[in-house]
Amino acid sequence: MSESNNSPLSVGIDFGGTTVKIGVCKGADVVELAEPVVTSDHEGPDALISAMADTVADLRKKHPSIAAVGSGVPGLVDFDDGFIHELTNVPGWVNVPFRDLLAKKTGLPAIVDNDANCVAYAEWRYGAGKGMKNIIALTLGTGVGGGLVLNGEMYRGTQFGAGEVGQMSMDYKGKAGHYGNLGALEAYMGNKQLCEHAILRYAAAGVAKSEEECTPKMIAEAAQAGDNIARQIWGDAGDWLGTVLSSIVWLLNPDGIIIGGGVSKAGDLLFEPLGNKMKSMLSPVLWDKLEIIPAHFGNEAGIIGSAAQALDATS
Repeated sequence: MSESNNSPLSVGIDFGGTTVKIGVCKGADVVELAEPVVTSDHEGPDALISAMADTVADLRKKHPSIAAVGSGVPGLVDFDDGFIHELTNVPGWVNVPFRDLLAKKTGLPAIVDNDANCVAYAEWRYGAGKGMKNIIALTLGTGVGGGLVLNGEMYRGTQFGAGEVGQMSMDYKGKAGHYGNLGALEAYMGNKQLCEHAILRYAAAGVAKSEEECTPKMIAEAAQAGDNIARQIWGDAGDWLGTVLSSIVWLLNPDGIIIGGGVSKAGDLLFEPLGNKMKSMLSPVLWDKLEIIPAHFGNEAGIIGSAAQALDATS
């Protein structure tokens, strides 16, 4: 999956609520990862951007051919203007001209995008969606993130908020999401929410379980060991996700749906009921050639996608 030896280098920044991960990329390969920047060690945008810029400067000493820097952030972003409206889990980041500040402090052309869009770009450009014209890429972890590639281009929407699959409803009388949207998928399928559902599922069967015993990883291990309740939990998750994705397929008719993140590591425990649900809700015309596949990249997807976007936008 790597580029030729003559490929230029770029820096990708994966901005998280806990740490900021920064790496140098050559195509799909992360050639060097810097020591992460601890988000909470730096109060306010200026201090944190300066810390990122210092890390980039150190990387440029080792890799002088670095040509651009990109960043994926967990929040609402105006991609064209490089402007962060707000970040989900980082206080003080409201109305920040991040791209221009990052470019000024690093001396490099810069871009900023939503982090799920960066993951989608990595998968489309180099990963599981390479060669596809239309994809939906999901990350199932703390929340449910999504990104869209339509007609061979990232699709962000008028206000750059497109692809937020986690905010789509699977039940118009269901739980309220972050924005008050009833039945929001993210209110059911985030790590914490799946854990809460598992505890209730076990309790209904007369079995007491702790949060530590009901992480997605533990539920998957229990299901693989033959625990029927655990298998039912993954069946529920497949139904929830399949209901939302079927609606998206009727709207967009993509080539593929690419699913990554920690929850997706359950593998067939999730993918099998998901596929069964979608097959039952779709015409064979849409279903038969649809690919539902695990993501190619893991934790480095955000770095690879932001670096690739930066290089493609500036070359």
